[in-house]
Amino acid sequence: MQEETWKCEIEKIDLPDEGMRRAALARWNSLAKPLHGMGRLEEMLAAIAGIQGTLHPAVRKKGIVVLCADNGIVKEGVSQTGADVTAVVAGNFLTGQTSVCKMAKVAGADILPYDIGILTDVEGLTKKEYKVACGTRDFLEEPAMTREETIRAILTGMQIVKEKKEEGYEILATGEMGIGNTTTSSAVACALTGEKAEMMTGRGAGLSDAGLLRKKQVIDRGLALRCPDPSDPVDVLSQVGGLDLAGLTGVFLGCARYRIPAVLDGFISSVAALAAVRIEPKTKAFLFASHRSREYAHGKILEELGLKAVLDLDMALGEGTGACALFPLLDMASVVYEEMSSFEEIQVEQYKEYTS
Repeated sequence: MQEETWKCEIEKIDLPDEGMRRAALARWNSLAKPLHGMGRLEEMLAAIAGIQGTLHPAVRKKGIVVLCADNGIVKEGVSQTGADVTAVVAGNFLTGQTSVCKMAKVAGADILPYDIGILTDVEGLTKKEYKVACGTRDFLEEPAMTREETIRAILTGMQIVKEKKEEGYEILATGEMGIGNTTTSSAVACALTGEKAEMMTGRGAGLSDAGLLRKKQVIDRGLALRCPDPSDPVDVLSQVGGLDLAGLTGVFLGCARYRIPAVLDGFISSVAALAAVRIEPKTKAFLFASHRSREYAHGKILEELGLKAVLDLDMALGEGTGACALFPLLDMASVVYEEMSSFEEIQVEQYKEYTS
């Protein structure tokens, strides 16, 4: 039944309004400034105009959806810290004591944390309607999730977006928190792209050389044992993924379904975005790559998505921090777009565009 519901929602996804996107680009060209002077920010705001179906796109009410979950693969020694850290950091989202909380305050964005699969409940955060399970299983022993759990997590992500749309949010960024989720992300990335763990696995929060080697070996073994089907992203997520990854996949699909611009963060959220695009290719039109992290594999995933990041700051923090860093740039671009005088208003001949 859940699979039927999920497929029905996916079928309702449609592409943004191309005519409105082109009209927004024409408006940019009419402003009294050098043509394309704002670079890719012009393209991004025009894309948002197409998504929202208006010549005057709004990015005032911003949210950062942070999905928190634990991963059974942690027991295999792929992380510096234990699973108990997930609950501690997740609780800090409620008190504003995380990096992204500090950044979001400056960017004018709301932090929207959810417990989609932490091992233990977190007071003030855990709500049964969003929590799919208490962590995943060790994918060296059995699939990380059942297919039913995976689809439920995807639907939960989509439901979160629906609720945020009804609350008036105009743009959403993505973040995550879960010890071990760089391992699950690398495993999913390998399964979806056909790349080896050697290419798709980084140090995460700072593994030693020995720890990194162990992590790669665990991923290779897990893929060999589970044999995820690359033509079925739900199976890939189920076999070697995580609840946060599946939920974020749903967030991206939900943004496409409910026509909200979706800002990717780093490697983890980008892998979820790739899963979403593999499920429904139209989703790509609603995605914006904020930054390219120091993880080599992140660049490979962005290439796979056909997206180019705006920022390249060597960040590797997670939580949605890189996505948050894009918001002030979009705000500045929006002010120029809405408030700049046109060539006609200042009675100056409009620049002509020449192509060679």
